[in-house]
Amino acid sequence: MSDRNQDSLNNSFNSNEKYTKNDVRFRDNLYRLIVSQLFYDGYQHVAVGLSAAIQANPPCPPSNRLLNLVKNSLQNENLNLSDSKDDFEYKKIQNGDYELSGLDFDYESDKIPTSADASLYETCYVTSHKAPCRAAAFDPQGSVIATGSVDASIKILDIERMLAKSSLTHDQILTSDQTGQLTAENHPVIRTLYDHADEITTLAFHPFEPILVSGSRDYTVKFFEYAKPSTKKAFKTIQESEQIRCISFHPNGDWLLVSTQQPTLRLYKVETSQCFVSSNPNDQHKLPVTSVEWSPNARVFATGSKDGSIKLWDSVSNRCINTFADAHGHQEVCSVQFSKNSKYLLSSGKDSVVRLWELSTARCLIAYTGAGSAGKQEKRTQAIFNHTEDYIFYPDEKTTTLCCWDSRNAERQKLLALGHNGVVKCIVHSTNMPQFITCSDDFRARFWSKRTFLGE
Repeated sequence: MSDRNQDSLNNSFNSNEKYTKNDVRFRDNLYRLIVSQLFYDGYQHVAVGLSAAIQANPPCPPSNRLLNLVKNSLQNENLNLSDSKDDFEYKKIQNGDYELSGLDFDYESDKIPTSADASLYETCYVTSHKAPCRAAAFDPQGSVIATGSVDASIKILDIERMLAKSSLTHDQILTSDQTGQLTAENHPVIRTLYDHADEITTLAFHPFEPILVSGSRDYTVKFFEYAKPSTKKAFKTIQESEQIRCISFHPNGDWLLVSTQQPTLRLYKVETSQCFVSSNPNDQHKLPVTSVEWSPNARVFATGSKDGSIKLWDSVSNRCINTFADAHGHQEVCSVQFSKNSKYLLSSGKDSVVRLWELSTARCLIAYTGAGSAGKQEKRTQAIFNHTEDYIFYPDEKTTTLCCWDSRNAERQKLLALGHNGVVKCIVHSTNMPQFITCSDDFRARFWSKRTFLGE
């Protein structure tokens, strides 16, 4: 055989070997897409069997990506798999509904988390109230945090100052205390507000203006201009007939949802304090609302209740458009939170299960289990997304640890010891940074940030 023929044969062999490797890789991706699509379409038993057969690792999350790829390929047969994905991504950007860091099972399946899981956070600052701390909120810009307590006080904390103080060594802290350098000018607590007569039950920042709204057991909703150093009292008060449970701002800041000990949900126009309720009494929950939140796209809002149901409401008509009855196994619903693209709703209940609901199909897409050694929890807390929606955080009542799951495949991550000596009744994550705050019945609020490693 000539050298030229031998070289040609070798090149052909190498080409076939490369093709075979690529083919195997694409087939693996195809099988994972099929498993994800089966999970998404509700064929759990088939999906579990196929997943075991192909030994899928990591586990395949539910996803509608395969259907979208097939639809796109049928319309554009000349496009390859990569081009079709780019085309879909381009169309999503053009339609204005694209989220760089959010959860979206329509256009992703095996996305690798880019943010830190719970075990990589550390306490940066601890502030104490004179009674249990049970409410907190981040401002939209991620510059300050508010905490509320049973002692009726509200603290405003500066995030940069908390981070700066956490970076000091023990000797530096002692030196600053002795020399008086840790003054009001650099102390993390920049304001303490006293204008309520009873426990602070809920807090919310205005989406654009430097205004903090608080709800209390004293039957009032109060508005504070927290950025003004002279602020001690509220500049506006809404008087209710029952204790306030939770509040939520419309994304444009013009409307405020208020729930009380009475099941009827209130909608207030912020400028005039005019109150509206649904025209149909049957829309309302049968027991008090425990959690309320407006969707980021402002089209709907969601409520969870002690009656065990979750309701979706149209934001224009103020009417209930869907009800998820017995959302948490006949147990009380503790929290609801929308994803950034408003396609999904995260809920938690006293059954110690966290659920992700797909709103377009009105079904539970994923259940995150493993929290709560005793099953049913006694106290109310929240399940939350982290800032990229890669992970879901949920405090475990019995162990005072933070459970963490991969939001896409429900895979359990390492636990984080929260360091509280009481039940954690409130947890809130920043929308744009790897930071969160926990509030506990041990009178303390702990500010957490992603741990910094040498060289970062």
